Amino acid sequence: MNVIFIEPQAPGAHVFSRVRLPRLGPVLLATILDRAGHQASVTLEEAHPIGWGALAAADLVGISTITSTAPRAYDIADRVRSFGVPVVLGGPHATFLPDEALQHATWVVRGEADSAILPLVEAVARKAGFKEVPGLSWRDGERVVHNPMAPVLEDLDVLPAPDLSLVEGGFGPVAFGASRTIPIQTSRGCPYDCAFCSVTGMFGRRYRFRSAARVVEELQSRDLVDAHVFFYDDNFTANPARTHMLLRAMIDARVTPSWSTQVHTDCARHDGLLALMRAAGCETVYVGFESINPQTLRLYDKAQTISGMERAIRAIHAAGIRVHGMFVFGSDADDEETIRRTGEWAEAQGIDTVQLLVLTPLPGTRVFDEMRSHGRLLTTDWSQYDTHHVVFRPARMTPYELQMATLRAQAAFYSPRQVLRSVLRRDRFTAFHRLYASHHNRAWQRTNAGFLQALKALDADSPRSPGASRYGEERARCQPE
Repeated sequence: MNVIFIEPQAPGAHVFSRVRLPRLGPVLLATILDRAGHQASVTLEEAHPIGWGALAAADLVGISTITSTAPRAYDIADRVRSFGVPVVLGGPHATFLPDEALQHATWVVRGEADSAILPLVEAVARKAGFKEVPGLSWRDGERVVHNPMAPVLEDLDVLPAPDLSLVEGGFGPVAFGASRTIPIQTSRGCPYDCAFCSVTGMFGRRYRFRSAARVVEELQSRDLVDAHVFFYDDNFTANPARTHMLLRAMIDARVTPSWSTQVHTDCARHDGLLALMRAAGCETVYVGFESINPQTLRLYDKAQTISGMERAIRAIHAAGIRVHGMFVFGSDADDEETIRRTGEWAEAQGIDTVQLLVLTPLPGTRVFDEMRSHGRLLTTDWSQYDTHHVVFRPARMTPYELQMATLRAQAAFYSPRQVLRSVLRRDRFTAFHRLYASHHNRAWQRTNAGFLQALKALDADSPRSPGASRYGEERARCQPE
């Protein structure tokens, strides 16, 4: 069968617009089908236009959705189905809202689709057997059926390495200082369970990983000359012993390209781990600090402290690794002063680059369930659920105040003065990224002028949210320190 997977384009510019990497789920599914003798390809719309003629000739089209790309995914699905071609939707958004997704698709695959894709394609070919496809949501006449989920795949080594050549037209622009960026995933799941994160809902808290030998084998199979590797793991160092084993294997095999990944601040607590990461080629780590407000960390169920965050920054820098800090504003303990102080703290700690994001209640998270049940969501226009737009009523600010305080903090951190300081330090990497982020911040405000005006007008109607949720119940105890 001829199967085409699509990853829809994001609705607007975002901090990673310049580096366009495919999410590996669709590529892996295409690889599984390709190895089984089917014709399969992936279109990353962010980097390559959709070929509508090719879609009209396909036997099945699979579309992967995160929440912010769901409206675009639905538009594509509706058009493809008008050609008479069946559509299957998957990914986090479709997993958590399958009934909504089924309004636009023939089928929905919930959760990890590794064990579902071949049975589904075979069922499509036979036009029968859909009851046996694990995790499939589908219509049986007027009745919607949600098949049981498949058991969690424990041994990731049984899966092939994603064949990146199946991505039509490549990825587009690349990371600074490299001719291209290569995405590799070595694990699934995360042992932490942050209240605003949908990772554990999608992949679980049990940390599953590929063997060091298989990861090294994939690295050796890639052309790493002038390339940068991004390890897609949600928490690359969640199992320090396993991380040590992988890094040693990379060093022993002399496969040590420049690479970056996401880590928890706990990575600094394990002797020798950061030095080993640097020896294996690590250049930058992405760290979810989330907040410098202890009460916000508690509300987010973030298992870390401010002092631990500061120790981690010092240790990471001492190992010669850059720090990209990620912060999320808008908990019921946050106010405008919290946001201003966060930007100042990040600068004082010497964090190289930051993402200053607004809390986004994504379907599949506890934050979403609580805010929806207490009437705090401003919209279900999913295209605005991108961590850049305020889509809920904060407890200690108006939506407009939260939005503008975040933009001001971004402008301060990425000011021309800070860019100049990086240039004078001859830190081309940081200077480049700060200049790019400064441009992105200004462009976002121009593009979203109407949205900002709508938020401002909303202030007059309802200046404060009652905060009637778990967050609101704790608000009285959550005064900023």
